[in-house]
Amino acid sequence: MHLIVETPFFLTRLAKVLYIITVVVFIFLIFRWRTNRLRKANQELKEKEIIAQQVAKQKEELSVKNKSITDSLIYAKRIQEALLPSDTTIRNACPQSFVLYKPKDIVSGDFYWMNEKQDKLFIAAVDCTGHGVPGAFMSIIGLELLDNITNDQGIEEADKILYDLNKGISLTLSKDAYDKRTIRDGMDISLCVIDRKKKQMQFAGAFRPLYLMRDNKIREIKGDRFSIGMMEDSMEKPMVNVHTIDLKEDDMVYIFTDGYADQFGGSEGKKYKYRRFRHLLLNIHKLPVEVQKDYLDKSIEEWKGELEQVDDILIIGFKPYL
Repeated sequence: MHLIVETPFFLTRLAKVLYIITVVVFIFLIFRWRTNRLRKANQELKEKEIIAQQVAKQKEELSVKNKSITDSLIYAKRIQEALLPSDTTIRNACPQSFVLYKPKDIVSGDFYWMNEKQDKLFIAAVDCTGHGVPGAFMSIIGLELLDNITNDQGIEEADKILYDLNKGISLTLSKDAYDKRTIRDGMDISLCVIDRKKKQMQFAGAFRPLYLMRDNKIREIKGDRFSIGMMEDSMEKPMVNVHTIDLKEDDMVYIFTDGYADQFGGSEGKKYKYRRFRHLLLNIHKLPVEVQKDYLDKSIEEWKGELEQVDDILIIGFKPYL
């Protein structure tokens, strides 16, 4: 008897060859897949390295540009400070006075001005449109115009000084009197003119008031509701009001910009406001002027805390009875 047992196909040589081929192909595909992944990862790594190099290069360029800009601003600050009245000038002209000056940026849009001519003393606190570089440019224009008006033109009345300042700003920021493309920038100002012989003080303001401390009471004298450089019909007629004050020996006067009252801070992050500012001045106005300055500086720093300063700060306090 002959028995023939057929081998199952999966055990045949052909099947084994197919198994081997399948395994080889599978290993090859895995190897190919991993190779492609490695190549892709390597390509991504190279791209990241290129991007990192570009970022590092850009960072270096920005660092160089930032340093150049900062150096220029620091130099501009020195120029601006050189144009402002020096501490010696202020002490000689008005011994019982202080200036609290805290720019928001390196250069400031707020500036103070003082000039002395014979028996008259001119003092101004000015807030230009904006702060930083644009405000600093405006401050330089304002300083030059005020010096020209009082020294070269010989104008001594507070209202006429503001009128001519408004006219000068308007002409400076436009090509000619008929140019409709005038830059709509200007400045708010408190200006005092002290006549030492008459023991009188003239005050004129543009959106900025004056605080007069007398007999433990505060008197607010408001400025006109226009900004210098933006007064309508400035080329035709003046629209500036002047206030004349007969001075007393214990009078204390404060002129200032809006940066102090507008500073955010406190436990609720609110504005300091003028009510709190007036209350502080009433409490400290009889102290020595340098002590007053320290109190004002300390108060606003404590109020601000960790918050950013929102605007330039300028306060001038002085005893006008000289």
